[in-house]
Amino acid sequence: MKWAEFRVHTTQEAVEPVSNILHELGAAGVAIEDPQDLVTEWSVKYGEVYELSPEDYPDEGVMVKAYFPMGATFKETIAEVRRRVHNLVSFQIDIGHGTMDYTEVKEEDWATAWKSFYHPVQVTEQVTIVPTWEEYSARPGEIVIELDPGMAFGTGTHPTTILSLQALEHAVKQGDAVIDVGTGSGILAIAAWKFGAESITALDLDEVAVNSAKANVALNSASDFVDVQQGNLLDDVASESADVLVSNILAEVILQFTADAYRVVKRGGLFLTSGIISSKREAVEGALKAVGFTIQEVNELDDWVAIVAQKPSQA
Repeated sequence: MKWAEFRVHTTQEAVEPVSNILHELGAAGVAIEDPQDLVTEWSVKYGEVYELSPEDYPDEGVMVKAYFPMGATFKETIAEVRRRVHNLVSFQIDIGHGTMDYTEVKEEDWATAWKSFYHPVQVTEQVTIVPTWEEYSARPGEIVIELDPGMAFGTGTHPTTILSLQALEHAVKQGDAVIDVGTGSGILAIAAWKFGAESITALDLDEVAVNSAKANVALNSASDFVDVQQGNLLDDVASESADVLVSNILAEVILQFTADAYRVVKRGGLFLTSGIISSKREAVEGALKAVGFTIQEVNELDDWVAIVAQKPSQA
């Protein structure tokens, strides 16, 4: 079969929505080339993610690559990708150059070679993410989460995911009820279970995300503990049902459900938000305060922000 490597030259802010578009439209794999990775000192605190070569990266911006079969519907698929990516501007998402092109590649050139880029990586004080094909022996007290990056949504090493995992690590208490909105790969829901949560619900509107999360939950033997559901944000979630609510999602989406988040979180509970580009921090903080949350903590990594907000213990 012939395959196309489809490239989108965009911004760090747009990486996640662009990747989601590519997955939704049937990409068999997505790779992200961000020059920021070349200067991030992973090895100092969290271990080495993969071997990097500057020649593989754009001078500025981020290159998102996806692989599509060049079948009968290829041209229609690519046209729809272009339309959806350009439409991100209507959501106030900066897509940068937004240029798109593709080249034909042989299946054997990409189907397995990309695995050589991914190795176990420690992303918090306790958590190490391990690709399914790697053998890894955990240290005493280390929490290992297995992921298959080929399913979708990458390896969990994006700054927004790291910030979310760090926040969860400090927030979750034994026996907590946790809800993960926009679960994607399911990594935050899996982490919540490994941190001691008793009841975990993972929600996502996208069927690709739901299937990916279910597969990753199963990889980690957590299917009996993590309930993955397809749903729109918190529409069908009962009031005051979460000790911890976590959402690694676009700032624009967070702004749509802050009131629902306040309704769902228990008194004294926490709402952990990430996926927020630095320029939109004030808008998200303002929306959280407006519905009644107090801001407990704000953490930053690269150009991304995570906010820990608490619902007051008393009405």
